[in-house]
Amino acid sequence: MLDIETRLATLKRPALLAQAARFGADDYRRDIHLARLLETETLPKPAAALMALFSREAELDALRKENTGHYRPARHVEVLIAIMGEAQLFRATTHPA
Repeated sequence: MLDIETRLATLKRPALLAQAARFGADDYRRDIHLARLLETETLPKPAAALMALFSREAELDALRKENTGHYRPARHVEVLIAIMGEAQLFRATTHPA
């Protein structure tokens, strides 16, 4: 299994998805967005949150590639935004300045 830093470094998505996520990353609020995306009231630590988000994102990316009517780009962008936000928090807590 890949470590979190490797998964973050190798996560490649279409430019439009990545750009939309970057625009939304400044508005990411962990207490609201993460709780909704993971469907939980208690928020996990950043590493655990990232692992759950990677799993959700992989499912969404598979739907995108299947080109079926079940794919929702807005949901995919929301998950990518959360990954960016959690990655920032993960790095801040594991690599303090």
